Amino acid sequence: MDQGNTAWILVSAALVLLMTPALAFFYGGLVKTKSVVSMMMLSFGSLALIGVTWVIYGYAIAFPASGSTTFIGIPHVIGIDTANIGLAGLLTIPDGAMYPPLAFAAFQGGFAIITVALISGAIADRAKFGAWLVFAFIWSTIVYFPVANWVFNFTMVDGKMTDGGWLVYNIGVIDFAGGTAVHIAAGSAGLALAIVLGKRIGFAKGVDKPHNVPLVMLGAGLLWFGWFGFNAGSELAADGIAATAFINTMAAPAAAILGWILVERIKDGKATSVGAASGAVAGLVAITPACAALTPLWAIALGLVAGAVCALAIELKFKWGFDDSLDVVGIHLIGGIVGTLFIGFFATGVGLLESGSWDQLGKQAIGAFSVLIFSFVLSYIIGLAIEKTMGFRIKNEDELAGIDTSVHGEEGYAMEMAR
Repeated sequence: MDQGNTAWILVSAALVLLMTPALAFFYGGLVKTKSVVSMMMLSFGSLALIGVTWVIYGYAIAFPASGSTTFIGIPHVIGIDTANIGLAGLLTIPDGAMYPPLAFAAFQGGFAIITVALISGAIADRAKFGAWLVFAFIWSTIVYFPVANWVFNFTMVDGKMTDGGWLVYNIGVIDFAGGTAVHIAAGSAGLALAIVLGKRIGFAKGVDKPHNVPLVMLGAGLLWFGWFGFNAGSELAADGIAATAFINTMAAPAAAILGWILVERIKDGKATSVGAASGAVAGLVAITPACAALTPLWAIALGLVAGAVCALAIELKFKWGFDDSLDVVGIHLIGGIVGTLFIGFFATGVGLLESGSWDQLGKQAIGAFSVLIFSFVLSYIIGLAIEKTMGFRIKNEDELAGIDTSVHGEEGYAMEMAR
């Protein structure tokens, strides 16, 4: 067993897990004062629920048993085999090193958790907590776990991939860390739920402003920190490819901040801190699939494009009339598509610029839009079924009074009267 690479995978797993509490801070600061507890609980609820379901059966669906991956319980369906973590149970990574499957299971578990949590930003201020957990349970089971298999599953023999998820192995899509499986899947699900739940009371441009900007900046900073594990950790080895992914995860979001605030300056006359934080996240989203496929200079170019495009894309909800509360569509769906398609133009060796072929761009488009359609359609059906049965949206009077007190019986900033 390679202890160095195993340690790198475990540290990366911890960084990825940190991203969900970081997202809670980021989303929590963006909503109203009377919604902050509810918003953060949607992330923590995702962490709790998906953390359990991933261990029980999610990992088995995403990475079905074959060769060195073993399970207990119902054969090849339920439970990670915690007894078989010796040499006989090791997995092989691209550079030939060996690592325990539980390390990989922990790493990928963080991906499952954050993907589900991302969706919640589209339905801020108006979703029932119980209904959200039901949606998260069903969506992760029939959408995310299968899509993770399409993108992340692989079998290595002598340092070469010999089998894997159909999008990457059969189609040839390049998605190093989850632009399709994470961001496009979550963004399209967010769009579907925003349509199902409808608009917030008084929805209009400029009405709802972030209640705590420092909380937004803190969340964005922690997300960026965790994203180094998300991207560089996806190499599953501390090597040159991980180093490339690492520096691109630094460069692209930095450039995206510049792209976003430049658009703000031109459109509105001011560059805002929330815009800078959103730009950083947009750049992180876009570089996720491409972090090992671009040179650092192209990563900067991608960041600039993603920051500017996403800054413009968040206006679509006002033009098209869907209430994507915290811009999950504008940042994650659009940013994921931009990053995935950018690979087809500028990826080292296979992009249009170097190869002169449109082949890779076509593959990237297949990957992006197959996941988009699959996730959107199933998310809409799941969300609509929940709304028509147990109800997904809170009552109008509870929304006006404050979702924190009506759903959780708490306030984010309770102040005691002086005695």
